[in-house]
Amino acid sequence: MKKTFTIDKRIWFAFTLILGIQWTSFAQTTLKGTVTDEAGTEPIIGAIIQIKGTGKGTATDIYGNYELKVDSFPCTIVASYIGYVTREIPLAADTKELNITMIIDPEEEEIVIVGYGEQTKHDLVGAVSKVDPEETKTIPVGSFDAQLQGKATGVQVATNSGVPGSDVFIRVRGATSINASNDPLYVIDGVFVNNQSLQNTTANGLAQDRATSPMADINPNDIESIEILKDASAVAIYGSRGANGVVIVTTKRGAFGAEKVKVNFNASEGLTWAPHNRIWKATTGPEQAMLLNEYNRNMGNPEPFRPADQVVNGVAGRGLPSEQPTYDRLSYLYQTGHIRNYDLSFQGGSATTKYYVGAGYNFQDAVWKPMDFQRQSLKFNLDQKIGRKVTVGISNTFSRVHRNQARPANGGNGTLLQASLSIPAYLPIFDQNGTPLKWVNFDNIYTLTSNVNIWSNSYHYIGNVYLDWEIIKDLKFHTSTSLDYNIYDENQYWQKSTILGSAGGLGTKSITQSSQLMNEQTLRYNRTFARRHNAGVLVGNTIQAVELTNATANGQNFPNDAFTQVSAAAVQTASQSKTNSTLASFFSRIDYNFNHKYYLELTGRLDGSSRFGANNKWGFFPAVGTAWRINKENFMANVKTISNLKLRASYGITGNQAGIGDFASRGLWNAGYGYSDKAGSAEGPGTAPYQAANPDLKWERTAQFSTGLEVGLFKDRINVELNYYNKYTTDLLLNIPTPASTGYTFYTANYGAVSNKGFELGIQTVNVETKSFTWTTELTVSRNNNRVKKIPSPVQGFDSRNLTSIQQGYSLYSYWVYNQTGVDPQTGNIQIEDVNHDGKITADDRKIMGSIWPKFFGGFNNKFTYKGIDLGIYFIYSYGNKTWNQNEALGEQGGTLGDNRVLMQGQLDRWTTPGQETMVPRLTAANYQYFEVSRFLEDASFIRLRSLTIGYTLPKKWSGTIKAEKIRFYFTGTNLFLITKYTGSDPESNLGQGNLQGYDYDTPPQPRTVQLGLNLTL
Repeated sequence: MKKTFTIDKRIWFAFTLILGIQWTSFAQTTLKGTVTDEAGTEPIIGAIIQIKGTGKGTATDIYGNYELKVDSFPCTIVASYIGYVTREIPLAADTKELNITMIIDPEEEEIVIVGYGEQTKHDLVGAVSKVDPEETKTIPVGSFDAQLQGKATGVQVATNSGVPGSDVFIRVRGATSINASNDPLYVIDGVFVNNQSLQNTTANGLAQDRATSPMADINPNDIESIEILKDASAVAIYGSRGANGVVIVTTKRGAFGAEKVKVNFNASEGLTWAPHNRIWKATTGPEQAMLLNEYNRNMGNPEPFRPADQVVNGVAGRGLPSEQPTYDRLSYLYQTGHIRNYDLSFQGGSATTKYYVGAGYNFQDAVWKPMDFQRQSLKFNLDQKIGRKVTVGISNTFSRVHRNQARPANGGNGTLLQASLSIPAYLPIFDQNGTPLKWVNFDNIYTLTSNVNIWSNSYHYIGNVYLDWEIIKDLKFHTSTSLDYNIYDENQYWQKSTILGSAGGLGTKSITQSSQLMNEQTLRYNRTFARRHNAGVLVGNTIQAVELTNATANGQNFPNDAFTQVSAAAVQTASQSKTNSTLASFFSRIDYNFNHKYYLELTGRLDGSSRFGANNKWGFFPAVGTAWRINKENFMANVKTISNLKLRASYGITGNQAGIGDFASRGLWNAGYGYSDKAGSAEGPGTAPYQAANPDLKWERTAQFSTGLEVGLFKDRINVELNYYNKYTTDLLLNIPTPASTGYTFYTANYGAVSNKGFELGIQTVNVETKSFTWTTELTVSRNNNRVKKIPSPVQGFDSRNLTSIQQGYSLYSYWVYNQTGVDPQTGNIQIEDVNHDGKITADDRKIMGSIWPKFFGGFNNKFTYKGIDLGIYFIYSYGNKTWNQNEALGEQGGTLGDNRVLMQGQLDRWTTPGQETMVPRLTAANYQYFEVSRFLEDASFIRLRSLTIGYTLPKKWSGTIKAEKIRFYFTGTNLFLITKYTGSDPESNLGQGNLQGYDYDTPPQPRTVQLGLNLTL
């Protein structure tokens, strides 16, 4: 695949004009004419017109005109220009005038990958964003999809935490579903890849860790290009699989006819740490003691921190607040870690064979102990020609990812939050002998960060084998079989010194296997008729089978902590599960354009899923797209400032089935319910109803209208793309609550509607372009307005405190809280809005106050080159979104809970004297009985310096001494500064629980990193 290569046409014209003056000497006959583009409307400046076999030639002027003196006939005229197909035109007789039209060379245009094919950028009908992974692959986030942040319009990406390899929040043009998945489809080298976390282990029924991302198993260095399909015309070819957008990843391959093997080596080393202002701000031991004294005094209780000789109710004082020590538990949690990355690849080929082999190693410490991420990967792509018409090939990706993990939060014992923040700072960490102390309610932070054994291994294979056959000219057949296979092996052992392991130790072994097997055939016909009519037809089918299995074993009461295998436990239990689904699809696309000016594209896909009811297994998803290249019209011929002007529009329908159970439509029974026929007798096996049937369950359907305008100015020195879309989703897949008398808690049905409307603006400019210095800029701005249009009743329960609610007329996952209007300056009592005006504050007074969705988001990138120096400055931003600061809420509530909780520094702003203006109320139990108050709902708008890269490429005369094609040294820094009002861990923090977002609870902040690296090409 070649990329666009451009030369300033004015320079080209001046150069070729000089040549033309010399070539046109001593002519006999004058040949005149005009050279234009294929549409015959735009003159081509500086095109070379030559007489074949002679040294004579000329160049067209600024109007596309030329004059050439011809000595004799017959002769052949050769017309050439960069980016166009060279034409040879025989002249048999004396000719005075010859007008020439030039055809764009598709190999010289930028190629964009679309569903089941590729197109030139100018011929795109759908809305597609292309991302160059070379610009983002050094960002140390583990998963390549997190590196896309701010690079594509309409694509919202958030890195949920500072844990490398954890899940990533990505939404293409908003969210359409409540219970079903809103994640896009990932297609890697034609393979549909699972992006859902396989994390499964629990401890006492509580999730041990945030979700992990299977996309982190992919080495970004192996990726050639990334395309994101957004509108209905682009995604309809994937039918139900493309309902939430499609991310197409193309990996690197060799080249037929390569002269030599190309060797690339990349190495980098760096450091990672938490920015100082993102570390929790806990109070000191004296401050905590002071606050607890104040709370008890306000409640009419004795102050616990008083001189030791003051005994009250038989309890001696603990000493004055000023006498209390401060034990820094956070220093045992936060760390300065290491990052290292090594990649080696070989690519090349012969006339009939091409190959790519890549190997990579990546290691990243998290900013919290004991978590880290380690990936080993191997990539092998091979393509082989068999004769002139058949090509076969394979794509293979092998990876092993090891994660040392921990339980950041999500409730329950063993969490880093409780061990580092919930134990007062004045209590010691070790006893006098240096042994970690045990606490009744919480674990010791030293124990959790140094000795707990929680880890996982992911063994992942993604590959396919294909055959391409050119049956006749312009008719090509493609068949492939692909597999995405992932074994996720989880292990944990809670030693006896932890609360979970206090009953002799607690161990778990869990193995989850995910496999997606797919077979696919396509038949494609492309033909140009009468030089101006370009048509293509694609038909195909896909059969896909998905299976997910899990086997988990638990053990309790081990001989000692040296034995961690479940088989060593005195008490052993096990569980097993299996689920599977199938999908059959038939699809077609018809595209036509006239003279690369008027475009029409029709797409349809028929999907049949085993997940739906017997009455609605099949869904048909059509789309139509049109485009008009206005700059090709005659009336634009004299508008020299506009080099590209294209208007696009599309409408289509897609479906969704992702995220619901594989047997959601079926009535199910569950086993494992033991019973006995009479009292005292042994239990026999039993079954019970598990799920109600719904044979009418059907697809979610999203109708999308999209239109776009592309403008190129000053020979494409400025490119602007503006898109508008309107998505409306109906027949939402919802879990509808049912009366307990039915024996079921819910059943899955279709009800409700959600809309997403938005616009996208992308601007690319070449600000300066000289021989030694270049400066380019990219800006993306996106806005999405999400609204629930129809729902049977408000839906809560996505978190333990019902902080988010789905209500008609509001955005999905809006915050449902008490509106704290202030604190009474005279009494210090909290003031909460009485929404229903009944004179009391109850749950009925909670209301929607903001949502997770930003008003605007995007990125801003500047790239500079000066001789061998390159500089990249890449910002991302988000404006108008809210985040719930759970850490601050728990910390400030600590004053009502006695001395078994820490207090955050925000509590120091509490009300203490009449007339004081503050939002933190007086320390009394009554003022803190309402947890879900708007005080902890914060503005999470931000501007972040995502990455700063400085590189230097050695001159050829130096690198050539070791026969190297390129030697480049570079420095990369990420997250070097952050501008935000948000006071929590990070404005992008989130628990990582499916569709739910905007919940900062014990989340590691995004790290600040620096790396030094070397790129070597031989």
